Amino acid sequence: KNKYPIDFFSHEDEGYIAVALDLPRCSAFGETEEEALAEIKTAISLWIETAEKEGRKIPTPSNQILLEKIIAGQKASVI
Repeated sequence: KNKYPIDFFSHEDEGYIAVALDLPRCSAFGETEEEALAEIKTAISLWIETAEKEGRKIPTPSNQILLEKIIAGQKASVI
């Protein structure tokens, strides 16, 4: 299963927003970071399932691209 990088943000309603950085408009909310993580995992699966059904390109996880560059001996950087 693909591993997409996730970022968390505190939300003004005292909850957390999790964002799948490589998947446009893929985010989820939870009252705790753990809940937000569980919800974003579901959101990522649904995002990929929908993209496959619609024939859209599914991005390669950026952390996978970075890992492949490191293995290939290329200079790798994170922006």
